[in-house]
Amino acid sequence: MANKKAVSAQMDAIALLMDDHKRVKGLFEEFKKFEDSPEGEFDDLKQELIDSACAELKIHAQVEEEIFYPAVRRALPDEDALLNEAEVEHAGAKDLIAQIEDGSADDPMTCARFTVLGEYIDHHVKEEETDMFPKVRKAHMNLGALGKSMSERKEELKAEMGVTPYDEVPDFASNGAEKRASLWERITSATTARVSR
Repeated sequence: MANKKAVSAQMDAIALLMDDHKRVKGLFEEFKKFEDSPEGEFDDLKQELIDSACAELKIHAQVEEEIFYPAVRRALPDEDALLNEAEVEHAGAKDLIAQIEDGSADDPMTCARFTVLGEYIDHHVKEEETDMFPKVRKAHMNLGALGKSMSERKEELKAEMGVTPYDEVPDFASNGAEKRASLWERITSATTARVSR
């Protein structure tokens, strides 16, 4: 994990944000695999994905709002409309996240809200990656220094929130004795157990 932190500290701001986008998209894609599962089945795994995605999104949004967006506003003063829209989209996502966090994966409405959040995030990511990021690259900002500040803030927020991103959970329990099963291993073993009954 320390190695992953070192790598993210070396990423420029856009690469760091795009890495976040990819990570969260993966969580939403994993969740979609459960859409046709019988009600009540895999709720614990669905909850794990929901919790991880919501934590990632809250950290990502806070870092963008505290560090990235203000820097972009200074570098691109004519792009207020673009940044205003991005911040409004963040506010909408935060509202949905709050509703999702008040529910649980065993509630179909929570799952529906999470699915809608994924669609909402897809739209936001597409706008950032196709419209905002190319303009930022052309502005010749110091994206390396900005990325370093953002990476440091992300680590602070993870520590404050007590969050370990889903893909950074260690392979072994703290005592080193138990191997943490991957999501795929847990699904496969649960399916195998159900079939063998």
